[in-house]
Amino acid sequence: MKKEDYLPRLIDEQVQLGLQTFGAICIEGAKWCGKTWTSQYHAKSSVFLADPSANFQNRQLAQLAPQTVLDGDVPRLIDEWQEVPSIWDAVRYEVDKRGAKGQFILTGSATPTQKGILHSGAGRISTIRMRPMSLFESGDSSGEISLMSIFDNNLEAKATGEFSLESLIKLVIRGGWPGSLGLPYRSYRIIPADYMETVLEHDIYRLEGINRDSKKMHQLLKSLARHESTTASVSTLKKDIYEQEGDDINNNTFSTYLTLFERLFLTDDLPAFYAHLRSTTRIKQAPKRHFVDPSLAVALLEAGYDDLQNDLQTFGFLFEALCERDLRIYAESLGGKLFHYQDYKNREIDAVVRLEDGRWGAFEIKLGAHAIDQAAESLLTIKRNLEEENAQAPSVLVVICGMTQYAYKREDGVYVVPITALRP
Repeated sequence: MKKEDYLPRLIDEQVQLGLQTFGAICIEGAKWCGKTWTSQYHAKSSVFLADPSANFQNRQLAQLAPQTVLDGDVPRLIDEWQEVPSIWDAVRYEVDKRGAKGQFILTGSATPTQKGILHSGAGRISTIRMRPMSLFESGDSSGEISLMSIFDNNLEAKATGEFSLESLIKLVIRGGWPGSLGLPYRSYRIIPADYMETVLEHDIYRLEGINRDSKKMHQLLKSLARHESTTASVSTLKKDIYEQEGDDINNNTFSTYLTLFERLFLTDDLPAFYAHLRSTTRIKQAPKRHFVDPSLAVALLEAGYDDLQNDLQTFGFLFEALCERDLRIYAESLGGKLFHYQDYKNREIDAVVRLEDGRWGAFEIKLGAHAIDQAAESLLTIKRNLEEENAQAPSVLVVICGMTQYAYKREDGVYVVPITALRP
């Protein structure tokens, strides 16, 4: 890779800080999200354990003589370290021995089963999560509006330009995969489907060495796609599979498959926000179901542009997933976290951004501008209710919209921001 061709990512700053602070860093995340490109940009030498050359010679060397793959100019990239799980301990030991910062960059697209052989790496190896590209990283958001400027009440109203429904649908279908940028619709549409087939037919066996029932895994993945951006329970998913497929998956298998999908970074559920509110209201703790990128849900639903244009309800959930993918990336680049909120009084907040300093913002996500008033009223009502309960209220209220030409602050204090103008 030529460094001048590198497209910057928001985790670049985290990578640089990690190398200055720790002996090694591990960049983990879904396949094809850009981990290797980013790592090569920051590394001075590299070895690829998944390289099939010479009958996987690099992998064999790592197994038989780990030191041979550790030697090289630093930072040294060890790509797909999970191919030889013992390399983790070898790196940890080498970091201790050298006593220097920025020695290694590990990348991993799966979390291996830990059977007592892996040290945590605490203090030596810092883990950084990487996701597919946000719209700002891929150049599809103008970046005119900073998320931080909203929290600091510094947003200046401006026209951000029109974005069509057609363009939004195609962004969801394409996803945030770096390899899809610049490709025509007919090409980028098939990449997520190929991704899922590769994971089911090859990666799961390579991770575990066990032949799993790919049919049942596919049934569960399709059910998760049908429930994208919802808090569907296990019982709801099982009922859906039985109704749609006429099949049943026992609880142990169900749990095993969900864990596998997490270990392969296919799913990226959004946790519930409840720990910091100090509210007397009972908070629901179920996570919101998400794939790591909404394009995977589109592929599993076998949907194309016309399908989503004619089913705006389904597309609404997928658009919500796109926005929450980006909000999570932006929040984490600022040292914050993303959550969702539901309570037993039927109050919901699509997304909650909590910053390091404790401030939090409530975000509603709407596809069209016609829904802005309703979303704003919902946010104002929740804030008012929390204040009445002496709970911690949100610092900012924001409606993230798909098809609006303006970013501004309403008279009632609610911000309106197009997702295609947002950055950290």
